[in-house]
Amino acid sequence: MTSTDTHPPLPAVPSASPPTPVRTPAGPGLRSDGDSPRWARPAYAVLLLATAALYLVDLGANGWGNSFYAAAAQAGSESWSAFFYGASDAAGSITVDKTPLSLWPMALSVRLFGLSSWSLLVPQALMGVATVALLHRLVRRTTGSDGAALLAGATMALTPVAVLMFRFDNPDALLTLLLTAAAWATLRGVEAGRAAVGRPSLWLALGGALVGLAFLTKMLQAFLVLPAFALVYLLLAGVPLRRRLVHLLVAFGAMVVAGGWWVAVVELVPAGARPYIGGSQTDSILELTLGYNGLGRLTGDETGSVGGGAGWGQTGLLRLFDAENGGQASWLVPAALLLGLAALWYARRHPLARASTLLWLGWLLVTGLTFSLMAGIFHAYYSVVLAPAVAALVGTGAWALWQARTRVASVLLGLAVAATASWAFVLLGRSADFLPWLRWVVLVGGLVAAVGVAARSLLPRVLVAAAVTIGVLASLGGPAAYAVDTAASVHTGSIPTAGPEVAGGMGGMPGGMPGGMPGGMPGGFPGTPPAGAAPGGAPGGMPGTPPTGGMPGGMPGGAGGLLEATEPSAELTAVLLQDADDYTWVAATVGANNAAGYQLATERSVMPIGGFNGSDPSPTLAEFQELVADGQVHWFLATEGGGMAPGGGGSSEIADWVESTFTATTVDGTTLYDLSGGIA
Repeated sequence: MTSTDTHPPLPAVPSASPPTPVRTPAGPGLRSDGDSPRWARPAYAVLLLATAALYLVDLGANGWGNSFYAAAAQAGSESWSAFFYGASDAAGSITVDKTPLSLWPMALSVRLFGLSSWSLLVPQALMGVATVALLHRLVRRTTGSDGAALLAGATMALTPVAVLMFRFDNPDALLTLLLTAAAWATLRGVEAGRAAVGRPSLWLALGGALVGLAFLTKMLQAFLVLPAFALVYLLLAGVPLRRRLVHLLVAFGAMVVAGGWWVAVVELVPAGARPYIGGSQTDSILELTLGYNGLGRLTGDETGSVGGGAGWGQTGLLRLFDAENGGQASWLVPAALLLGLAALWYARRHPLARASTLLWLGWLLVTGLTFSLMAGIFHAYYSVVLAPAVAALVGTGAWALWQARTRVASVLLGLAVAATASWAFVLLGRSADFLPWLRWVVLVGGLVAAVGVAARSLLPRVLVAAAVTIGVLASLGGPAAYAVDTAASVHTGSIPTAGPEVAGGMGGMPGGMPGGMPGGMPGGFPGTPPAGAAPGGAPGGMPGTPPTGGMPGGMPGGAGGLLEATEPSAELTAVLLQDADDYTWVAATVGANNAAGYQLATERSVMPIGGFNGSDPSPTLAEFQELVADGQVHWFLATEGGGMAPGGGGSSEIADWVESTFTATTVDGTTLYDLSGGIA
């Protein structure tokens, strides 16, 4: 075949018979399920089974994952009030620092099957399988190509940070699923509008409602996709402009209702009748939404935070490609950008493919730039929400360029393969001891495949097929290796990362401990042993879980610190359970992760003084003294140095008061105070 530099319209995907309107609602390039080749359904089943195996096998090795959320799920399984508010403990002293929707599936699972690592984490893994399945069906619907859909699904499933988050109990798993579903609903609305079939406003309303639910999962981060969704519908829906604006208003209303009802209830309930809103300084969900979890993440001005700016990595346009973040989700980002921009041109006569491409590009650019430039708290695992956009752009863009069959399209497709292999070579080189041969295999295979794809019009069909196969394997080889390593490694704590340890980064460290955060945190981290103390904390003054026996010096205690949970011994657990039914809280301690370890071990309420950071003003000293006087708290468990930094004034006052008022005892290296006698 002789290639040309002209750009004819993309040919419709061939089919044995015209698609049935009922099964294929609208749009050129779409096919009904009956038009799929014989291999398509078995391949789709293999994709889902392999994804399920990757996300589920040895899932229990991660233990409680993030104990902060695990304890809240346990609390929700014991108390419907704690369930509704997302309280850290069943007695409802304080909530987690997020809206609670992500906790509800886990809490229901624990209520049904009992407390275990599997009952906590299986819902997350199933969300991952559902995300891959939904993305596959969406790409197939907008391109009509089973090959594009499989490529997109495999890219999503093998993104290392996706493997991490779908085997973990952070809110990001549900957030990613809901936003992918919202994209599906938005594109169905575009499809309905262009074909004048059905009611596009209903699809838009569903999309808005799903974004509202995503807000109830992780607050304002959910709204980063809105510019892309609104732009795509406004430009490409195919209905009169006035109707498009009305439909977008309907979607906005659905989003406000779906995401705002819980906020309204919490704001209307008197403070004394509900838990304190963790992460806020004024017991306000609106402050939490707009401050600590909102604008503060952008500006770095986060009252009560553990620090932003340089403390959480350097900002800049290349942040997502640096040593800490590059191996999480950036493997195919260069290819996604190249293929996505090219597809806007080559799919210009395929309205749904063009709409899909514009939506995913907007998602990737707005979210990626926000993550790159935000000055507040940023963790590498946030990038999981980029994975659906990257995967969809790779699948859709590769299909568009392959269908075009022009010289320029072939060269662009070859460049995407070469860029992916070259970037994988760089990323794999950052882990010198991790499969050192793989980077060379990926590079050589990718470059050879790129030449074959670029020159496909000059080669026999069998060589072109070989080049495509090698290109796909080379493009996915690096992330697949990282994905398997992530699934085979233990991940716990508040800052997990995917893949092996890398030079200058923090990957592969159990618990996700940051290695070398610049500058340190104000006031230092609790749980750090003094000079000459026994090991237990991580190097550099970072918190770590001490070995049994505690840490000498100061107020020795078994505190896990700010980012890791405590692991109490069987002897200490037995002490905490003595007469447990006689108290509202079997114990209190500073910081939610410290409390979480004790609570998960005893399955009884443990009060996390000061919330996650130990810096929330809940309870105050007077409130805690009243609870002790009423006989509601049995034990106080000491942490190294008493309070939590930064801003641990209230929690430090409580710790100092307990130390000066009650007699200390030591159980298996942990210092605790019996408060059962009340205040004399």
